[in-house]
Formats: sequence, C-alpha cells, structure tokens
Amino acid sequence: MKKILLCMALSLFLLKVGAQGSNSSIIPLKYGAQYSGKRTDEAMNKWRSNRFGQFIHWGLYAIPGGVWNGKTYNYAAEFLKSSANVPDAVWDSLVYQFNPVKFDAKKWARMARNMGVKYMTITTKHHEGFCMWPSRYTDFNVGNSPYKKDLLKELVTAYNAEGIDVNFYYSVLDWHHPDWRYDIKTPEDSIAFSRYLTFAGNQLKELATNYPTVKAFWFDGTWDNSVKKNGRWTYEMEKMLKEVRPGVIVNSRLRADDFGKRHKDSNGQLMGDYESGYERRLPDPVKDLAVTKWDWEACMTIPENQWGYHKDWTISHIKTPVELLEMLANATSMGGNFLLNFGPAGDGTFRRQEQDIATTIGKWMARYGKAIYDCDYVEMNKQDWGYFTGKKNTNQLNMIVFNTPVNGLLKIATPKGMVLDRAVFMGGDGQTLQLEEVSKNQYHLHLPLKLYDLPPVIILDFHTGDAGKKYQDAKT
Repeated sequence: MKKILLCMALSLFLLKVGAQGSNSSIIPLKYGAQYSGKRTDEAMNKWRSNRFGQFIHWGLYAIPGGVWNGKTYNYAAEFLKSSANVPDAVWDSLVYQFNPVKFDAKKWARMARNMGVKYMTITTKHHEGFCMWPSRYTDFNVGNSPYKKDLLKELVTAYNAEGIDVNFYYSVLDWHHPDWRYDIKTPEDSIAFSRYLTFAGNQLKELATNYPTVKAFWFDGTWDNSVKKNGRWTYEMEKMLKEVRPGVIVNSRLRADDFGKRHKDSNGQLMGDYESGYERRLPDPVKDLAVTKWDWEACMTIPENQWGYHKDWTISHIKTPVELLEMLANATSMGGNFLLNFGPAGDGTFRRQEQDIATTIGKWMARYGKAIYDCDYVEMNKQDWGYFTGKKNTNQLNMIVFNTPVNGLLKIATPKGMVLDRAVFMGGDGQTLQLEEVSKNQYHLHLPLKLYDLPPVIILDFHTGDAGKKYQDAKT
C-alpha cells in the first residue's frame, strides 16, 4: 500500500511539474488577445457568412488623382501628398475643392447590390486626416467643404436600404493632426501623442454612437512605433467600441499588445476578431494559415498598386473580372472573406471600367453566389481545375471550375469515407453529369467540352460510407 501511495504521489508531482513547465512559456499580458478561437455569436456568424465585400477608398486625394503640378506619380494615389512632398497647408486646402456634385449614394448602393456584395467598408478618415462626416472634434471634415452634407449618413442609409452591411475604415495615422507622432522619443512626444489618442478615441466613440447600424471597424495606419508603444490604448478602444455598439467587429490591425506585437500577441493569439494582414494577396494555405483557427479577410485592389482614384490607372496591371472571381473563390475555399476595392473620382463617380467589372462579377454572383455565401473550407485537397467550397454540416460540395482540362476530365480526390453520388451544374437544367469512379478515393467528372465565358460551378452530392474494397492497394 505504501508503495502504491508513493507512486501516486510521485505521479501527481510529475504532472504538476509538467503543467508548470508547459505554462512557463506563456507570457503574462494585460493587453493581449481577449479570447482564443473564433467568435460564434450572431453578428460574427453574419460577417463570416457574407464572404464578399466592397471596399471604398475616397477622400481629398481623389481630386488630384495621382497628378500634381502636371506630373504623374505612379505610387498609390492616396499617398500623393507624401510622394509629391506637398506642403500641409497646400494639401489641406483641397477641402475647399471637395464638392462631389455627381455623387449618388443610392446609385453606389445599387451597383454594390448588383455586384453581389453583402457588406461595404468605407474610409471615414484616411491618412490625410480628412473626415467624411461632420466630426465635432476637427474642422477638417466634409461639413466644411463645399459639399457640406454628411457623406457617411447618406452611404449608410443607401446601402442598408439595399440590405448591405456597412463597416467603417479609420486611419489612426493622421498627417493633418499636430499631435500625431511616428515615434515617442521625448516627454514632449508622449504628451502630444496622448492628446492625439484622446482625439482619436473621441472620434471613434462619435462614429460608433452616431451611426448605430455600423457593423465593424477596419483600422489602418497602426504600424508606427507610437502606436505599438500604446498597446493599452488599442485594447481600450476595442473594449470601448464593443461596449458602445454590442456585437461590433474589430479587425486585427488595431491591436498591439504590451510588447508592441501587432495582429497576434506575444503568445501567438489573434488580437481583434479576424486577421486582416492580407493586403493585395491571399494567404498561403501552408505558410500563413491554420485554416480553421480564426477568421480572416483579404483586401484586394483592381489596379495592382492603387486604392484611391488615379487618373491613369493603366500604369499598373488591371485585374480582370475572372482574376478577381478566382481570388474570391480561393478565399472562400480557405474559409476567408474577400474585400474588393473601388476608388471613386473626386466628383463622386466610378470609372467605366470599374462599373463593367462590377457588372461582370454580378452576373456570375447572381447565378453562382450560393457557392460563396455562407460557404467555407470543406477539408478537401485543392485540385488543378479550381476550388471546393461548401456549407458546414451538409452532404453537398461546390466545384468552382477555372481551369478546364483539354480532355474534359475533372479529377476529384475524395477523403476516406466519402462516396460521390451525383453531379449537376449549379443554375442549370438539372441534367446530371457523368461521374466515374476510377480508383480508391478517385473520381473523374466528365465536363462537356465547350468554351466557358465565366467559370462554371458544379454541385456534388455525396454520402458518408464505405465504397467497398473494389481496388487493390499497389504492392511496391
């Protein structure tokens, strides 16, 4: 008995030591992640199910459109003030030219609805500091422009009327505000930046309070040392927004922890409600992404290097509708959202090419949107022909086909225990396509050979079961 008790005591001691050892690598944090894993409340589930959103970059930079004193600057148009070394007073005077007489919020919202997006994110204040709403905390706002009216209110009202959620982009970086600092190197810097953070906090509370249907806040301009040294402020802002507007969603770009780590804290946990570090790229499914670990969103431009309106956007590659649709399908297949950017001109209009792209994408979404909305990663290996998507807890898959093989055979590798039953075109006449089982966990789907103007979607029905031992394993 004594030996048994001694062994039990030794085992408990070793378990305790092991537990302490495993916890010793966890860094104590006051301002790190507020939770682990994915949010599963109604608001977050809705954000996740939306999958496809419209990003809009609009501000004073839309007036010069990448051109200053007759010279075209190839860098991003919203950075023209910096690229052309425009003096503060000269740039700020653009506020007296901001009068988008052709702006029609309802027309914008109809374009977005017809494109098939479920949410929109609008720049309320970009790095230049100009506010697209009549903020009480600065005169540098749309209320003091010739336009005078509250652009945000018009947009929120119009988009909500079309059933589209509205999110607010907010740049913490502010070239206009005298108390902004890129770093904190002196006591004077600390005092000034403290005033700036109070200003920014007041504006964020104003936005959350004055626009009660806002669904999310998309932060930018948080990469400088000044913000990284103020993890407490980023933590308090996230907490404040969620108290003022319960259910609101905050992206990871806002946050810094106690040690200045951004997006993910010093323990590797995501801060904010979804990861938003994928700009003009999709995550690598191996290097970047634990597919089911947390939510994420990729934001994408149409011209390769422009967010805001540029008069000559042909200076870089212009993505085609099919390129953009493939990115959307790829993002959905990895369990992420896709935010596609548009840059309206200073007069409030979208260029014709943007409208055409939106129309083509909308044509595809009207027929195949069910392969995107509320769909997710389905734990299937990617095939050369395209992407799998599907809704959780169903016996149905979507095949979104971007690469049609010359032989017309779409190869499908299935996991053990999945038996394919039926294949039909989504939006078609219901006629079944030939499915041929060719080996263990391998099928060929015979695709009619023809020219497809847009990528087709095929619905696969399956059941879980044993296909039987029809095929002998190779002996090597």
